[in-house]
Amino acid sequence: MDQPVRKRRHSASSATEVDVLIVGGGPAGLAAALYLGRFRHRVVVVDAGESRAMLIAQSRNCPGFPEGISGPDLLQRLRAQAAEYGATLVQDQASSIEPTVGGFGAETNAGRIVARKVFLATGVVDVVPAIPRLREAIAKGSVRLCPVCDGYEVIDRQVAVIGHEAQALREALFLKQYTQHVTMLARYLPDFSTSTRRVAMEENIAVCDAFKKFVPTDSGYQAVLKDGEMRHFDVIYPAMGCRVRSELALAMGIECCDEGYVVVDKHQRTSVDGVYAIGDLVRTLNQIAVAFGQAAIAATDAHNDFAFGYE
Repeated sequence: MDQPVRKRRHSASSATEVDVLIVGGGPAGLAAALYLGRFRHRVVVVDAGESRAMLIAQSRNCPGFPEGISGPDLLQRLRAQAAEYGATLVQDQASSIEPTVGGFGAETNAGRIVARKVFLATGVVDVVPAIPRLREAIAKGSVRLCPVCDGYEVIDRQVAVIGHEAQALREALFLKQYTQHVTMLARYLPDFSTSTRRVAMEENIAVCDAFKKFVPTDSGYQAVLKDGEMRHFDVIYPAMGCRVRSELALAMGIECCDEGYVVVDKHQRTSVDGVYAIGDLVRTLNQIAVAFGQAAIAATDAHNDFAFGYE
């Protein structure tokens, strides 16, 4: 992968000219690069190396990998596949993107890139509580971020859900199909309303009030409550939402919803002509398979527009 170089000013004549600039090198961005490369377009992927997929210790619901695959391994395979068909991969950040004559101009540390179209695939960042040894715990599977991805792996285990009221209850109810040992942790007594507690009780979901901190163990975590009680959990699921990386989109004047997700049409087009959004940046089911589908839809639409001027 190309390495970042010292930032410097570039004239328009020294800019790198491509058909499509993709910002974000996660599963969505790399799948789009693969499709566009096979459509014989000049493509540059600018990737800051912060894909959410890097946190996946082992995905067992990614189609085509019955034995499972880690996020880093999947990303490396996708990079190699996209590069095989001519995509240029640059480890860098796009600090700004502005309209130019016939397209867009992006400023990066490695220089200016001028593109006819832009794909935004900047993703999201999960919000998590203060958990000791978080990265190690995610790698071991004692902290998990997506029950849709890996609920199957917690069958019959002791699971704690910590987060905001509605999200925590929804996640706890979802996990009940895998294990009867689900507990919702409240950081403060008012965290969960009477109605939420009633639903939890009806569904046989335990509620622990006044949670204080987590202490790592060899087989998970001990949750320390305010009164000193200790509760062991094999797995913790934070249900605290995520921060959408939509800063570039907002700076470009692209329409986003109140939560920050980019609004797109059925072709993944944004409100700014020539700009597409794919992956977790769009409000949908945050899954690798969905990201691949969005990438294929957007890349094919962009190609048809290049080649024929229609969708």
